[in-house]
Amino acid sequence: MESLQNHFLIAMPSLHDTFFERSVIYICEHDEKGAMGIMINRPIGIEVNELLLQMQLKEEPEVITSLGSKVLIGGPVTPERGFVLHTPQSTWNSSQSLTDELMLTTSRDVLSALGSNAAPEQFIVALGYAGWSRDQLEQELAENSWLSIPATTELLFNTEYEERWQQATKSLGFDIWQLSNQTGHA
Repeated sequence: MESLQNHFLIAMPSLHDTFFERSVIYICEHDEKGAMGIMINRPIGIEVNELLLQMQLKEEPEVITSLGSKVLIGGPVTPERGFVLHTPQSTWNSSQSLTDELMLTTSRDVLSALGSNAAPEQFIVALGYAGWSRDQLEQELAENSWLSIPATTELLFNTEYEERWQQATKSLGFDIWQLSNQTGHA
């Protein structure tokens, strides 16, 4: 299967009553070893400013009013670990370039910069990630648990959290509620 890196996974309606119900996941890595992604549409219930205070990174952080102001649930794997998906900057200790438009940073120094002039232009802060072992994601795709579309920075950074699943499904060009979750062979 072709790599789904830099794609969104869109949860099918059949994932109702699961952790991933109506989720949109940005796929950061996908290779023969498995896949890793960040859920981009489920706020945890705290603001980035609150997280910075709790982590004692800033005494009085500047108020972040952008769309990236909420901390998201990135996924069920290592929910105590933070990830920042952001526009490119090469100044952080632990960053991985994902595309020409996106980087993923896991070091605390990027968090310290949020709310300041040194912060990335656009960012998402998430706790935890979604992970799949070898061939697991391919199996879930074959079972019609997910659809995929190429990622866009518009959906990633400029669409309200609660609208991301609906906007992602609209980009497919059909009504996702009309799809069957049954698989078969012709």
